[in-house]
Amino acid sequence: MHAAPGPLLVLAGAGTGKTRVVIARIAHLVWRGAKPSRILAVTFTNKAAREMLARAQKGLKKGSAEKPEISTIHSLCVRILRRHAARLGYPDRFAIIDRGEQEAAARSVLKELKIADTVLRPADLLDRVGRWKSRAVRADAALDAVPADADDSWTLAAAGYRRYQNALKAAGAVDFDDLLLLVDELFLQHEDVRRAEASRFEHLLIDEYQDTSGIQERILSALARDHKSICVVGDDDQSIYAWRGAEISHILDFANRWPGAKIVRLEENYRSTPEIIRAANMLIERNGRRHGKTLVSNVPSGVPLSLIHISEPTRPRL
Repeated sequence: MHAAPGPLLVLAGAGTGKTRVVIARIAHLVWRGAKPSRILAVTFTNKAAREMLARAQKGLKKGSAEKPEISTIHSLCVRILRRHAARLGYPDRFAIIDRGEQEAAARSVLKELKIADTVLRPADLLDRVGRWKSRAVRADAALDAVPADADDSWTLAAAGYRRYQNALKAAGAVDFDDLLLLVDELFLQHEDVRRAEASRFEHLLIDEYQDTSGIQERILSALARDHKSICVVGDDDQSIYAWRGAEISHILDFANRWPGAKIVRLEENYRSTPEIIRAANMLIERNGRRHGKTLVSNVPSGVPLSLIHISEPTRPRL
């Protein structure tokens, strides 16, 4: 794979080895002269980050003290906030509250607003606050973001969001969603902070790119904006997390947003039999908007697929 700096989209179909691509890219960048410590790779679980780092280190020179920074985006944002939280009025050693503490804070807010559990429960308030935060809607803008056809509980949730956020800030605390929201705010309001954080790295790699939300993609793009050495690996055919904020447009429109981007397609599936791959290709090609690619399998043939139609049983009349 060509590893010259510049935007690169690797379309890795199912079973083609996404993680292997990221590791190979890191090794190739180092071989071309990049310092490992100037490489940032982002994935979506702590387990994946640990495994990726272990595999990447095996490919580096023995005895090398430097290593790439590989982490989840939330862990990355914690480190950024520890360095710059004071810019937003938070202490450097802010606390990250857990779910139980979130619910206690939400319960206190609803009590202050005299909102009964039958109208809005603490879990409901937190769910709506989380939805707003994942879309980068701040507390002062939540009321305007309430859908016109929503019931009154959403208006109450918007008021609760503001009090909830004020209570956390007064306690020098943040919740899990704040880690991204506050870093996004830092980058938007303090260009010197964005430049300082972006200058820490010369290359950015993003795994499972099809699962990035709007706020995640905005933070990561801000880190790559200056050097433009961004490599994203993913598969638009495996985008199934729209319900938690993932936006498939990121991977579909990557080349438009990063002029000069190269696209590499990985189409050999190493896991499945040809019968399964042919059926999968016939199904997915019906998607109206996707990157064109056709998976192939070179493993031995397996059992032919069978189509079984199961209908709902007819209920007996009473």
